[in-house]
Amino acid sequence: MKIKVGFGFDVHQLKDGHPFVVGGVTLAHHRGAFGHSDADVLLHAICDALLGAANLRDIGFHFKNTDPRWKGISSVILLQETVKLLIEKGYQIGNIDAMLCLEAPKINPHIPEMQAHIAAAAGISVDDISIKATTNEQMGFIGREEGVVAYAVCLIEKL
Repeated sequence: MKIKVGFGFDVHQLKDGHPFVVGGVTLAHHRGAFGHSDADVLLHAICDALLGAANLRDIGFHFKNTDPRWKGISSVILLQETVKLLIEKGYQIGNIDAMLCLEAPKINPHIPEMQAHIAAAAGISVDDISIKATTNEQMGFIGREEGVVAYAVCLIEKL
């Protein structure tokens, strides 16, 4: 069996009045991520990790921010499309491990719901999805709540 590891990173600016979607869950917060799609930083990092592991380039290559098809789209759909690309290339997902870095809101209460959305979109068990969160100790753009960052690693296996 051939296994591969992928790494993903994403960052989005936070702006007042925008919805804050993370892991397919809309969080109650006065600021939200800004982007072409729903700006779900967690799912974007996961998509990049999966695409990278399969040597399929990156999320911007497949879902260009200049393409009106992707304007305002749920990133859950982008993850579903990413999984289709993996399957076409003969891979299945082993596991996903992700980290969010933001000051607020608190992520821990929402992790089970995020895992459920990701598991459903990726066709894997919630037991194969780890989501963690940390702050930036009030330093830099993250500490000033100007942006949010996500990192993800994944393992994929050749079918």
